[in-house]
Amino acid sequence: MAALSEQEQVRREKLNALRELGINPYPAALFTIDANSDSIKNNFEEGKSVSIAGRLMSRRIQGKASFAEVQDSHGRIQVYFNRDEICPEEDKTLYNEVYKKLLDIGDIIGLKGSLFTTQVGEKTVMVDSFELLNKTLRPLPLPKTDTEGNVYDEFNDAELRYRQRYVDLIVNPKVKDTFVKRTKITSSIRSFLNQNGWLEVETPILQPIPGGAAAKPFLTHHNALNIPLYLRIANELYLKRLIVGGFDGVYEFAKDFRNEGMDRTHNPEFTVMELYVAYKDYFWMMEMTESLLEKVTQDTHGTTTVSVGENTIDFKAPYPRVPILQAIRIHTGIDVSEMDENQLRVTAKNLGIEVDDTMGEGKLIDEIFGEKCEHHYIQPTFIIDYPKSMSPLTKEHRNNPQLTERFELMVNGKELANAYSELNDPLDQRERFEAQLALSEKGDDEAMFIDQDFLRALEYGMPPTSGIGIGIDRLVMLMTNNSSIQEVLFFPQMKPEQKAIPLSEEEKLILDLLIKESPIDLNQLKEQSGLSNKKWDKAIKGLTKNNRAKVIKNDQGLWVESVS
Repeated sequence: MAALSEQEQVRREKLNALRELGINPYPAALFTIDANSDSIKNNFEEGKSVSIAGRLMSRRIQGKASFAEVQDSHGRIQVYFNRDEICPEEDKTLYNEVYKKLLDIGDIIGLKGSLFTTQVGEKTVMVDSFELLNKTLRPLPLPKTDTEGNVYDEFNDAELRYRQRYVDLIVNPKVKDTFVKRTKITSSIRSFLNQNGWLEVETPILQPIPGGAAAKPFLTHHNALNIPLYLRIANELYLKRLIVGGFDGVYEFAKDFRNEGMDRTHNPEFTVMELYVAYKDYFWMMEMTESLLEKVTQDTHGTTTVSVGENTIDFKAPYPRVPILQAIRIHTGIDVSEMDENQLRVTAKNLGIEVDDTMGEGKLIDEIFGEKCEHHYIQPTFIIDYPKSMSPLTKEHRNNPQLTERFELMVNGKELANAYSELNDPLDQRERFEAQLALSEKGDDEAMFIDQDFLRALEYGMPPTSGIGIGIDRLVMLMTNNSSIQEVLFFPQMKPEQKAIPLSEEEKLILDLLIKESPIDLNQLKEQSGLSNKKWDKAIKGLTKNNRAKVIKNDQGLWVESVS
């Protein structure tokens, strides 16, 4: 365990002092609450008795009286402690010792009292009695404001905020607003889908075959069955099985997992809402999507417009429809519609796009569009009619057999939704899967697997169906004006926290030398350190073991390099 800071030591001493006074710092009994900071402010009645609880966030002690602020899940409320009100008898320990000396900012307390208004008009609780409900052992990283109004010591380091979201939520109230809006957004979507009579369902997260998308899966092993299983990359193929089974419309808010890179818009675990409706096509789905997003925006903001960075985005229907090959022609001046795989690869390279030999036609077109076109579409725009090689689960276009009936909704330069007229021809689907298998054999680790059971389901007959997947995390980013996906996930995936490893004096000496020169000849470093053979061996082994330095062998001999 790391050494305690001075403040942490003091808090533990106060903890012991409370126990010596017979006060349990972590009581088990229920504390009855009949009000909160919002209800007090919105339904204020002078003299009304209330019982509230929350964190002590600030206090101004003036002898036998004190004003303080208590924060609950709704916000903050001012409270007033008066020694003689709290301790009407001779024993003033509860105020003089417990409140003044043994409580700290961040402690959770329960209060009973009556409402009054201060001379400056502040709605306040006059405390009659209070209880300690939880003694906190770590100080909160609260911002401070100087006499000139400058704020400093804010808890705004992104990595710390994501690792310690529990602290972030306490000290940065706006963060909580983001997650309240997230719930509003998902509730609005559910309401819309349920009103249309579609059924919310659950499908497997552990799957024997990772189907429904072109992505790299996470692999695990089930010991009892002795089989490999994959965390789902999509739930599409299971939802379609339910359409085969006779449901008219099914949807799922699905946790999906993709073993791929991380950036400001990608997390390995993310949420997608997928919907499949029988007897519909992708034109109908575009109109449905417009209606859904209009409603969500209206429910969240009271208007159809949203401010995102420097842009104002309007979700009011209708949205433009632009074929993907036309978009590439508009933004590059190049017609790729008749190009084969080799021509596409050369074109991509000429456009400065990184490609490799594992990429087929679909992937190459996707890369060209992603690099050269996608960022231009700020207002909601349907990119439609994708080539067949890009869309192995999509129905062939009714007017052009080289294309498919697919759209992606672009908003603020990013994909928000992906939708198809679903392929329901089992023979065509088998051929598409086999084409994906060929890509896999070429080395494409995102190519789709062949799902024989899904093909068998299609052979029993799936009605004409349209399906859509909407990225919930990205939608929330748009609706809350956040540019990073980590801001809309309570607990985003992080690298393991680096623990500080204590160094010996000899190790510190060597590291100080490496700061001045790295890499450096091993013998030269040893000589500069002035350490005995025994101390040198122990120190250099310790540094290499803990990945603070590494020894490199080359033609010139052994060298030591610092590891940042």
